[in-house]
Amino acid sequence: MSAMRRVLLAVFVLLAAWPALLAQSVYEKDFRHAHDEIAKQCATLIASKKIDWKAVEKELAPAAKAVKSDEQHLVLLVRLLARLRDGHSEVRPTEKTKGVRWPDDAPGGGEQTGCGMFWCRSGKKIYVKSVWNAAKEIGLEPGMEVLSVDGTPVAKWLDARVALLRDTLSYSSDVHAFFDACHGGLRAPPGTRLELELKELDGKKKKRTLTYSKAALGAWGPAVFPPDLESTKDLNYGRLASGYGYIHLRRSPENLPEQLDEALAAVLEAPGLILDYRANSGGGFDHEGFMGRFLPPGAQLPSGNYASAGPAQYGGPIVVIVDGTVKSAGETGAGQFKEDGRGYMIGESPTAGMASQKTTIALPSGLFELYVSTHSNKARFNNGRGIEGVGVIPHELVEFDPKDLAAGRDTLILRAEALLAKFPADKVPFKSK
Repeated sequence: MSAMRRVLLAVFVLLAAWPALLAQSVYEKDFRHAHDEIAKQCATLIASKKIDWKAVEKELAPAAKAVKSDEQHLVLLVRLLARLRDGHSEVRPTEKTKGVRWPDDAPGGGEQTGCGMFWCRSGKKIYVKSVWNAAKEIGLEPGMEVLSVDGTPVAKWLDARVALLRDTLSYSSDVHAFFDACHGGLRAPPGTRLELELKELDGKKKKRTLTYSKAALGAWGPAVFPPDLESTKDLNYGRLASGYGYIHLRRSPENLPEQLDEALAAVLEAPGLILDYRANSGGGFDHEGFMGRFLPPGAQLPSGNYASAGPAQYGGPIVVIVDGTVKSAGETGAGQFKEDGRGYMIGESPTAGMASQKTTIALPSGLFELYVSTHSNKARFNNGRGIEGVGVIPHELVEFDPKDLAAGRDTLILRAEALLAKFPADKVPFKSK
């Protein structure tokens, strides 16, 4: 084919498609641009997570044609990002849309509240982990096995719940999605009723109807907090009855190393230390300054990445506790102890797998911007796999014992104390003082 004929053919194709291009709405053009730009800029993570991004376009393109308002456009873009499986992703408003709100009739819209309980999985069974408010008022107790919800076996109910949440919420991993479904993902509008069938430790079954009232939405840490802890804004700390030190790190803000100085002063002489990261929602802090608080002068880690820092440093053995509620900077902070050989890590599961480098994608309409991940953080973790979509994997997986829950004990804290009493030094390169 001659060059002239190729040009004429291209012009013909363009003219043939021109009416369809003109007919595209602003919203549909945004969708097409968003899909294609994500394919380019997030290609590494899309490939690593084995996402069929062309199938995503096929699924959502008909919905893009039906969008008639900025609110509907927001919902569609959120659904698009949910399929990216990126826990950090966000649809961000611009000056044009700063007044646009999530519709009440969209999934998760309107007022939402918790149900007064969190769940956990032990073996193949689901148990009540924590209870308060409405759940406590109807006689639910930690350690009870959840058999069914609204007449559906709990495993199937949870699978359906995860699928529903995943339509509009972007989870970086299956662990991330499951732990949210057992905590904040149990939320619903006030007045919602759940018909529950449960089994007590003695095998006796009972049925209860739970009506949602005001209650916390998200996870807050261990199943049972040790007594008599002191607090900073983001830390809970103290000495356990066993004599070991305990620090719960709820968030990882910029001033985390300075808050840690206060906590370490209270546990510095402890023969072992538990760092509990459960429910750590992330933040941003100086990782080197933080880790330096656990390296006495002259001490080194095998990686050689850190130097002693802070007014006082803890040099004893450390056990770190994590689960699927640990996110972002919480994962990189906790992960250092395992990956750099400073501590022994246990957990119900790996962390959420939500730690990445990000970028912002502008849309042609200027109505919204997309904040998305492009590459995993801490690429050296997990033998070069990084954290995003993988999480930080504990040395040892520890499930809750329902008997401990019923007795007001946290199985993972008990296991951490047992490990400090007989520390697995062969698994931790750093030699504690």
